[in-house]
Amino acid sequence: MIRRLLLVLGLPVVLFTTWYLASADSENFYAPPLEQILGAFADTWTLDRLRADVLPSVARLGAGYLLAAVIGIAAGVAIGTNPRLRAAAEPLLEFFRAVPPPVLVPVIMLFAGIGNGMKVIVIVSGCVWPVLLNTVEGVRAVDGTLSDTARAYRITGPARLRHLVLPSASPQIIAGLRQALSIAIILMVISEMFAASNGLGFTIVQFQRSFAIPEMWSGIIVLGLLGFVLSALFQIAENRVLAWYHGLRGAQRRS
Repeated sequence: MIRRLLLVLGLPVVLFTTWYLASADSENFYAPPLEQILGAFADTWTLDRLRADVLPSVARLGAGYLLAAVIGIAAGVAIGTNPRLRAAAEPLLEFFRAVPPPVLVPVIMLFAGIGNGMKVIVIVSGCVWPVLLNTVEGVRAVDGTLSDTARAYRITGPARLRHLVLPSASPQIIAGLRQALSIAIILMVISEMFAASNGLGFTIVQFQRSFAIPEMWSGIIVLGLLGFVLSALFQIAENRVLAWYHGLRGAQRRS
């Protein structure tokens, strides 16, 4: 456990130490010393600031991510289990997947306004695709022998979905959800840079526009820490959900 913790924290500690030493004598206005940035961090990110800017960002991120997960998994299962639907939907999926989500922000603003709904829709518009496409591939890759066995025992409908399709596809679904999480963080920041009044993206841009450079860098550090925490929480959830899968792979490697 200690060795794993050292491996996880080792590189960040080395990078921060290098940054601290390399920037110690910096006189560049746009690249201040890390010591100055950390001082601004302590002064800027108080409980009131966290409540006013970080919590709204996390709420939008969570709402958009969960909605994208539900839509992506439901649509992916439907498309993956129906060859005709998959053939009809594939050109449309390829088209929309190729459109960069930030390009859609002005269009979404026209229809959804500039409130929280717009920001959630922006997150959904980018996160849904990795979840959907990975779910489709996971459903299509269900073992044929297991599928025939379920059919022989007349396991159909919701029971087949629950006990065969979703468990078999879960490793790829989880992979899609992991990709979507990083996309969600990026889109959360981008959406808050457009006509927002709070949030991490809004605050970082405001610091930049007012030439509060140390505070701007401190906001970027907060964003990185948020991504690290969310990734760690996702890893814990993944280890619980896919415990059977990791155990099976470990047994196969030992045999």
